[in-house]
Amino acid sequence: MQQSTRRKFIKKLSLASGSIIAPVIIPASALGKNGFVAPSDRINLALIGAGNQAENDVKGFLRDPRVMVTAICDVNRESTGYWNGKIGGREYIRKLVNDTYSEKMDKKYSACEGFTDFREIIEKGDIDAVEVVTPDHWHAIPVMMAAKAGKDVYCQKPLALTVQEGRDISNTVKKSGIIFQTGSQQRSNHHFRHVCELVRNGRIGSLLTVTCGLPGGTPDFGKTGDQTQTIPVPKDFDYDLWLGPAPDAPYCPARTHVNFRWILDYSGGMVTDWGGHHPDIAQWGMDTEYTGPLKVINAKAKWAQHPVWNTATEFYFECIYANGVKLIISDKAEQGVTFTGTEGSLWANRGGSRSDPENLINSQLSDEEERLYLSDDHYKNFIDCVISRQQCIAPAEVAHRSITLAHLGNIAMKLESDLEWDPDTEKITNNAEAQSMLQRPMRAPWDKVYEQLTK
Repeated sequence: MQQSTRRKFIKKLSLASGSIIAPVIIPASALGKNGFVAPSDRINLALIGAGNQAENDVKGFLRDPRVMVTAICDVNRESTGYWNGKIGGREYIRKLVNDTYSEKMDKKYSACEGFTDFREIIEKGDIDAVEVVTPDHWHAIPVMMAAKAGKDVYCQKPLALTVQEGRDISNTVKKSGIIFQTGSQQRSNHHFRHVCELVRNGRIGSLLTVTCGLPGGTPDFGKTGDQTQTIPVPKDFDYDLWLGPAPDAPYCPARTHVNFRWILDYSGGMVTDWGGHHPDIAQWGMDTEYTGPLKVINAKAKWAQHPVWNTATEFYFECIYANGVKLIISDKAEQGVTFTGTEGSLWANRGGSRSDPENLINSQLSDEEERLYLSDDHYKNFIDCVISRQQCIAPAEVAHRSITLAHLGNIAMKLESDLEWDPDTEKITNNAEAQSMLQRPMRAPWDKVYEQLTK
């Protein structure tokens, strides 16, 4: 086989067969010694973002012999301030990749490149797919640029910073025809899938309420919460590029790296941090993953009292659907997702599941009943679909609809107002101020970049 990227190889295969209707399974005999895949037959993957979630995700991709992680991009070379105060950044993740391949190949490997500007990654012709694993305010532009460049994308949750950015991401992904996976990995967890299947097949009767228990607070994950005074930007950290489209702000350690999620300019606190997980499962079980509620009501919150952080530390809101089902999102509810119907209830989290009545959880589905998309490995599912060109388990449109619940909740809590929502037009119909909060202005020059990407 001539040297070519995996994408070109798949394109040739697709043209030869007309279409590929199932994931291509590479037999062990084709993987060579120790499961090694020839360089010409691998998917070249680059990571845009090198924080704590990037470390978790890259390890998942490094397990797959069909993948070659060839580049790591981050505005920070290397520093502390990541999960539990540990080290992260471009060089830290790049070393992890090179060391892993050195061990697998039993020789020194140092070919994984490092970049500061994500645009260099997108311009590289030898990269087939990217993972966007940046802070939330830096999802939309890299994703849309990559999609327009024909690169498949794995994007961490939450999908986008605002409802409008989510809509624009989903539209761009659809138009480009790329393969897209959202990092809402609970869809690849058998506890959640089984419970959602039981709900959708009527095991608890008519569905009445769904309750999502999310964590609260603003935990100091980066051990930088007390470092709120303005100081010079560290060497080897491009802070201006880190801010990107977000408003200009003085640098302090509490603002960046893992603790970015407690600042509304960059994220939405626990409401959006977990909004791509439990509310996503709620929509899956409710069979509303391509629509949304009609109302968001009874919203209340307490907000962080901190010099820099300003997201909700306590929160509660209700989403009311056309069929009368009420979805409750709260930091006070039991962690996980609880479905309650006229004939029982089902609950799941990442570690288990249970039911009332107790034996309901052991109910088996017949061949005639509805089954949900089966995936037990979120990273593998993405690579399978890059090969097969089939839709992933967590596509952009589904992720957009799920995180919209969290965005609407934050808006309703901020304004202390009930919202009427049209899921077809995606507009708030009873509050002009709330409607204006579905999108945010971007800092120059990224406002013009975004404008071009959405044309």
